[in-house]
Amino acid sequence: MRILLGADTFAPDVNGAARFAERLAIGLARRGHEVHVAAPSPDGPRTVHRFGGGAVTVHRVRSHRYPLHENFRVCLPWVARPETAAVLDEVDPDVVHVQAHFSVGRGLAAAASATGRPLVATNHFMPENLVAHARVPAFLHRAAARLAWHDVRRVLGRADARTAPTPRAVELLTRRTGLPATPISCGVDVARYAGGCEDPTPTILFVGRLDQEKRVDELLRATARLAAPVRLEIVGDGSERAAWRRLAAELGLGDRAVFHGFVDEETLLAAYRRCAVFCMPGVAELQSLVTLEAMAAGKPVVAADAMALPHLVRPGRTGWLFPPGDVDVLTSVLDALLRDPAARRRMGTAARELVSGHALDATLDAFEGVYDRVAARPAAPALAA
Repeated sequence: MRILLGADTFAPDVNGAARFAERLAIGLARRGHEVHVAAPSPDGPRTVHRFGGGAVTVHRVRSHRYPLHENFRVCLPWVARPETAAVLDEVDPDVVHVQAHFSVGRGLAAAASATGRPLVATNHFMPENLVAHARVPAFLHRAAARLAWHDVRRVLGRADARTAPTPRAVELLTRRTGLPATPISCGVDVARYAGGCEDPTPTILFVGRLDQEKRVDELLRATARLAAPVRLEIVGDGSERAAWRRLAAELGLGDRAVFHGFVDEETLLAAYRRCAVFCMPGVAELQSLVTLEAMAAGKPVVAADAMALPHLVRPGRTGWLFPPGDVDVLTSVLDALLRDPAARRRMGTAARELVSGHALDATLDAFEGVYDRVAARPAAPALAA
C-alpha cells in the first residue's frame, strides 16, 4: 500500500508520540509498503527528504518556533492546511493515518475527507499534556479541557477508524468525545532491549519530558529520603529541568542525581540495561512507551497509579504502584525493591513476559488490518471545499 502518515511531532523530536510515529513508518516500510510522512519542519522551511536509511519519504510542513517552549515547533493552521493538502495530492495514498488533531493532522484529515480517501486516526492526546505548555491558568483548566476534547471530536470524527494505545486511552476518548476506537499498543522491539547487567550501586531511572505532568520532583524527594546508597539518572529535557536541578541541589542529592538531557538511542539502551528500577511518576500517560521499553529490558517498574500505567504495572508481579503525590509510599516501595535483588529479578522477568504481548510486529499487524479494512470500503463522495 501507499501510506501517508500525518505526525505533528516526528524525529528529531524526542517524545513518545514522535518515537511511535518513527517506528510505525520504518516498520511499515520494511514490510514493503511505500510510506510517506507529513510532519513539521524542524528548522522552518518546507522540504522533502528521505528518512530511515531511505525507506521513508518525509514531507516537512513550514513551521515556527513556539515561544513558550524551546523544544516545540508549531505549524500555523492557515499554512499547514494548503501544504498538507498539496502533500496528499502529490502522494495520492491508499490510506491516510493521522497521529494527532493539531495543525498537520487537522489539515490532512480535512483533505482526506474532502477527497474521499480512507482515513485512520490515532489519539495520543490528553489535555493535561497541553495546558502547562499553553500556560493556561489553573482556574481555566477544566474549561480548556472541554474545548480541547470538542476539538478532538471535530477532527477525529472525520476518520473511518480510530485507535488509541490502550483500553484506558480508548475509554477516555470515547467518554470525552463519544467516538468509538480500537486499542492498539504502540509496540516495542522487545529483543532490542535484552542484555546488560545492573551497576554495583543500585540506580533508579526516569526517562521522559521534564515537564510538569511528569512529576519528577516527587521522585527527587523520594530519592533524597532513601537510606541505602542509590543513584538517580534522569534522561530527557523540558521546561522544568532547571527547577528540578535546583530542587536536587536543595535536597542534598549532589552527584547522586544525574540529569543527562537528551541522549542517543545507544546511550538510552545502556541506561535501561544498567538500572535497578525504572520509575514513572507521571499522571498523564496514555501508554508510556518508555515504561514499555524498561520492561522489555527486564526491569521492575514503580509507577503512579494513574491513567494507563496500571495496564502495565501489576503490583507485586511486575513492580509497584503508588498513589500520585504520595512521596511516603513512593519512598517505601523504592526502598523495598532496592533492598531485594531477588524481587527485582523476579519482577523483571515477569515484566519482560508481559511486554512480549506488546511486540512491535503485533502492532504492525494490527495497523495493516485496519488499513486493509478501511481501504476496502467504498470511497465516500468527495466533499465540496
